Amino acid sequence: MRAVRNVALTDNASDTVRGIGLACLAYLIWTLGDVAAKWAIPFVGVAVAMMWRGVFGAVTVAAVAIAGPGFGGWRALLPVRWHLVAIRSTLSAFVSMTWYIAWIDMQLADTYAIGFTAPLMMTLLAVPMLGERIRWRRLVSTLIGFAGVLVMLRPDGDLWTPTTLLLLVGIFTMAVTRIMTRQLSVTETPECQAFWLMIAHLCSGTLMLVYYPPVGPLLTEAWWALIFLGVSSGAAHCVNTRAYGLAPVSALAPYEYTMLVWGGVAGWLVFGELLSITTAAGAAIVAAAGLYNLHRERVRRGEPA
Repeated sequence: MRAVRNVALTDNASDTVRGIGLACLAYLIWTLGDVAAKWAIPFVGVAVAMMWRGVFGAVTVAAVAIAGPGFGGWRALLPVRWHLVAIRSTLSAFVSMTWYIAWIDMQLADTYAIGFTAPLMMTLLAVPMLGERIRWRRLVSTLIGFAGVLVMLRPDGDLWTPTTLLLLVGIFTMAVTRIMTRQLSVTETPECQAFWLMIAHLCSGTLMLVYYPPVGPLLTEAWWALIFLGVSSGAAHCVNTRAYGLAPVSALAPYEYTMLVWGGVAGWLVFGELLSITTAAGAAIVAAAGLYNLHRERVRRGEPA
């Protein structure tokens, strides 16, 4: 049997800075993996990409747990609150599915711009899930941020499609899993959360083969892309889970905006994609709202109880 892990969630300057650094690193690794996924999906299909991401990701996480000096060796992969781990893993697999489907038709940077709503959703979800209180300034800025989404989509815009609506559902679900990551960090190791998330990807991809059969035989380049996707995903989830164990959700959420920088550069270099003016403007509004929420959170923390 594994020893029960019970770690108190920290909220101090030193751990928060470490958490922010790890989160930024995780978002960079994720972006590189997303580029590999978007490149490979036309050649392998959504389900196959999910499956092999799960396989190579699970192997990577297991290797980290066994070889690393962390908690318990391979026992670090065993969940304590297994039902919550299973729920988070299943929801995370659904999130990946929505992004993969979106990448069939949408630009990488466009999906990232819409994904900017995740920190705003986390601000609202922190009320029922973490017992936090939102004051009127943060509520108003959050509503303004959601208005930025309308600027990006525009009633007559190219992004107003069923695929975009599916992506928004996935982004909301992603916000839920971000908060669950913080909650589960009390009892679950980063390796445990990442490992079962990868297993959920493998299972979900297998079930999806009925609706998204393989496009064709896997080319050598596609195999390399899938291997990189899995390894980078496993590593990024370990790093990100550790970040959410060190720093509060409100401190880390705004740094998801760095993915638009990485995604914009990568989309231009690899796919020749460019953001439209309206998408960039809407993303700026959403990002400004999220950064203002971070400012108000810091002000709140500085006030006497």
